[in-house]
Amino acid sequence: MRRLTTALFVALAVIACKTETKREPIAVNYPTTAKVDTVDTYFGTEVKDPYRWLEDDMSPETEAWVKEQNKTTFGYLENIPFRENLKNRLEELWNYEKLGSPFKEGDYTYFYKNDGLQNQYVVYRKKGDGEAEVFLDPNTFSEDGTTSLAGLNFTKDGSLATYMISEGGSDWRKAIIMNTETMEIVEDTLVDIKFSGISWKGNEGFFYSSYDKPKGSELSAKTDQHKLYYHKLGTPQSEDELIYGGTPEEKHRYVGGSVTEDNRYLFVFPRISTSGNKLLMKDLSKPKSDFVTILDNADTDTYPVETKGSKLFLMTNMDAPNQKVVTVDAANPTPENWQDLIPETENVLTIGTGGGYFFAEYMVDAISKVYQYDYDGKMVREVKLPGLGSASGFGGKKEDKEFYFSFTNYNTPGSSYKYNVETGDYEQYWKPEIDFNPEDYESNQVFYTSKDGTKVPMIITHKKGVELNGKNPTILYGYGGFNISLTPSFSIGNAVWMEQGGIYAVPNLRGGGEYGKKWHDAGTKTQKQNVFDDFIAAAEYLIENKYTSKEYLAIRGGSNGGLLVGATMTQRPDLMQVALPAVGVLDMLRYHTFTSGAGWAYDYGTSEESEEMFNYIKGYSPLHNVKEGTEYPATLVTTGDHDDRVVPAHSFKFAAELQEKQAGENPTLIRIETNAGHGAGTPVSKTIEQFADIFGFTLYNMGFSELPNQAVLKEFKD
Repeated sequence: MRRLTTALFVALAVIACKTETKREPIAVNYPTTAKVDTVDTYFGTEVKDPYRWLEDDMSPETEAWVKEQNKTTFGYLENIPFRENLKNRLEELWNYEKLGSPFKEGDYTYFYKNDGLQNQYVVYRKKGDGEAEVFLDPNTFSEDGTTSLAGLNFTKDGSLATYMISEGGSDWRKAIIMNTETMEIVEDTLVDIKFSGISWKGNEGFFYSSYDKPKGSELSAKTDQHKLYYHKLGTPQSEDELIYGGTPEEKHRYVGGSVTEDNRYLFVFPRISTSGNKLLMKDLSKPKSDFVTILDNADTDTYPVETKGSKLFLMTNMDAPNQKVVTVDAANPTPENWQDLIPETENVLTIGTGGGYFFAEYMVDAISKVYQYDYDGKMVREVKLPGLGSASGFGGKKEDKEFYFSFTNYNTPGSSYKYNVETGDYEQYWKPEIDFNPEDYESNQVFYTSKDGTKVPMIITHKKGVELNGKNPTILYGYGGFNISLTPSFSIGNAVWMEQGGIYAVPNLRGGGEYGKKWHDAGTKTQKQNVFDDFIAAAEYLIENKYTSKEYLAIRGGSNGGLLVGATMTQRPDLMQVALPAVGVLDMLRYHTFTSGAGWAYDYGTSEESEEMFNYIKGYSPLHNVKEGTEYPATLVTTGDHDDRVVPAHSFKFAAELQEKQAGENPTLIRIETNAGHGAGTPVSKTIEQFADIFGFTLYNMGFSELPNQAVLKEFKD
């Protein structure tokens, strides 16, 4: 037994009088999962898929399996002694007023607000200095709170709006059109809209995108042609005009359309994957005009950001991996005529517009820096932000003299600020009143070395004064894909985790967008292993530097991050105590056959394109690398039963494999949220329950019998 300090001895003695600190294991009896003889052959190699039947999430057999798994999982979770305390604390901390940054539409200023524990944010508005009134309350959309607001778009004059709703977390949307002055519904609801924005053409109608609605839950990768439509007000959806839809020979999995603020140009950006797009333009002032092709290949990411008369402003990564802004005349818009306006720098650029200016936001090691430029490309000023973190919302309409932006980081709840575009001055508009003191916590950025020598940044956040003794419960969270950047932001759930003495660490892995296209590409296709190596190296850094140890480390990630967790835990099961893969892409041989999965091929490649790619993908696919007789970490797989983006079959099959082959005593459970999708629009009440279950499972399997901030709780081991 380790020698204890006097203070620690006294603390343990006090606890012993109150409760037994020894954590008792919870027995788990897993349901039997039937196996079927299903075999696929790839380039002469046979691959068994015994749980293929779980891919049909609409079948009675799968429904029964879900019920049995949930019965087992919740039976386990309900026996965690501090689960209810966690839930109560989450509710307490969550219960504060939250306000989104305001935005102007017509004569009104709109904003999103949540009183505290409302399942969905409510949209309010006010005219001038008048009283705020409810404009849309998504909490009234359904009795159980699972129907959410999924988009809100106004005409330029603000007199009409289209709002989209999602039911049960589905990516399929319905669109409802309303008169904003009377708040009356204008016409019939549009249905079967997916992966789409709404872009109004004056007050006449709007453009939207969708696929042909599939039967059941699947959308065949061979027929998922995305299409851009135009809906004219006063006409039925069946008469909507097909604007762009490709051909049978040339399919585009994503097609977006956007009308410029002056209503002169329609831009269309077809994509065959999540990265790279073509770019076409149509002059709406000439109704009979044809599309003009600006880019006829999808080798770059290029999008319009502004127009001034016939002058176009485009953001592109063509010959500029970190992106730049170029200008060109609409009469001759092809790349050979482009002129640099805001050149590429060593930091990744995103651009916003408002008040007749550009606002260039750069990521400097995942931290925001913002600069204001005029339309001639002259820098007006650097916008000095409130601190080190993430800024968003720099933008508005051309005539705006002020707009609002928000700022946050891992230990600072988001606040909003009113910005004057001419002077550059800003003032705090709103600050949350929350039972959480940011001054008690600290975030530090470190750079560690990955397997191949690459330097990777990571931000580590925790209470001030944490002792680096290897015994701190730690969540290592990652994503590493699809050019998505993980920048500092506040999370109530993570605040509760840190309140319990936990450490929260986020590395900026390759595959993300933190350092531009090269960083993204370095984590794609046959370089995907770099992402897993970066994550493993992050875990090793935390252990080597005594932030935590194997016994106190949990790894967590969702969607592509679920793949990250699945691959890491199957490659290095010795590295962590707990694994938390959420809505993960876990069957890498078949991901492209479900819903919109084929569109992810830029990052992953597919098992069918070549023998080399098949072997590479099979080498890391989590489902296919669960090995008999291996002791895997305590695992809580989470998914939604009707996720139509990353179908739940990924999680179902992975959990079944783990339950069959797990050699140790660590539990392998799957928590399946019913009437739920990929996560967007999840009711607050459900989110709180999920956090309580995830954190409860994690701490309990790290050996805690009570919440860490209540007493000294960990067993001391020889």
